[in-house]
Amino acid sequence: MEEENQKRSAPPRIRYKLFKIGTLTVLFLALFFAIGGLGLKATSSSTFCSSCHEMKPEYYTWKASTHSEVDCVNCHVEAGAKNVAKSKADGAVGFYKKTTNTYTAPIQMPKEIPNSACEECHDMKTREVTASGDLIIPHDKHLEKDIQCTKCHSGVAHGSIAERNVTFKSDYEKWDTSLGKTMMSDIKFTRTKMETCMECHEARNVTTECEACHKTAMYPKSHKNEDFKLKSHGLQAKDNVKDCNNCHQYMSKEEITLFNGKPAYTQFLNSGKVETKQINQQEYAKENTFCKACHLQRPSSHNKEFINSHGVLAKKNEDSCLTCHDYEKTGNNKTSNVTCNSCHPSSHEDKEWRETHPIRLPNDVKVSETCYQCHNEKKCSSCHKED
Repeated sequence: MEEENQKRSAPPRIRYKLFKIGTLTVLFLALFFAIGGLGLKATSSSTFCSSCHEMKPEYYTWKASTHSEVDCVNCHVEAGAKNVAKSKADGAVGFYKKTTNTYTAPIQMPKEIPNSACEECHDMKTREVTASGDLIIPHDKHLEKDIQCTKCHSGVAHGSIAERNVTFKSDYEKWDTSLGKTMMSDIKFTRTKMETCMECHEARNVTTECEACHKTAMYPKSHKNEDFKLKSHGLQAKDNVKDCNNCHQYMSKEEITLFNGKPAYTQFLNSGKVETKQINQQEYAKENTFCKACHLQRPSSHNKEFINSHGVLAKKNEDSCLTCHDYEKTGNNKTSNVTCNSCHPSSHEDKEWRETHPIRLPNDVKVSETCYQCHNEKKCSSCHKED
């Protein structure tokens, strides 16, 4: 009361100064909190994360992901003032390490993203079926067993780039939107791997039967056609054998290596384009043990009369024969040792051999690399030399 009385009793000039000081103080505090709020908002944006070139790989893969509309902080910073303050403190430490060049690469998160971050958008209690419509994934049961979402969905936002060792310091300047899209284009790094499911189920003694996770019991409609097994499955494989491999790779007792090649990002960095490795159905049938289990059995059509008619049949459908057989023995074919040159070796004794050769040859033709597509190079080159 005394202070108030003193202020009231103070001269007008002093009261004006007190009013001016108070007003400036209020304005300063308002400006301070406004700038602080804007700064907090700015430093919490995904664009701000990309301002450090060390974060370019994470930024551009996120931008090309299905989670591009969710800001980084929504997943990587837990809710609460304490967690926000800690993240800003960690950011300051990160800035110091960047300035002094004492940080390590590749950058990895110190801990897994908590399920609570995912549950901000996804309702685990009702999420049972994945986007394909065939899978039966009871997310609520996985949640009850305290299984982290990231155990299955670790590559959904960044395509597992840290694990792929593609975030080294020397590569940062190469990262842009195009490279980010290329990195995320290979679904084996973004989707849940079936191996992950199988390994977890086996470790926890949970059933691994197909029907436990697949509504269709893994049988597409095309597989139910009467002629599928004996006639049409090879033709379907010819159109897209990689699609067949999505399921049948798990039925092979040996690893399928045909699709192994240079990763998409390596091709992109080297040449600026990505080429898909082309595999035909014959090569695949000779490597997958599931296919070989049937193809090693002699077909009923291969009877005694077949010897006289097989040439005519081969001309009608050469691809069918090459699924099991080859033109010559190369040592790579583990499906059948019977090859064309097992019975049809090149015969130079017949003066008319050029006339009967599958490909019409002029009299002056010389041995070339083309000949060795069918003939044994080692055997032929012992006498013939390429011109």
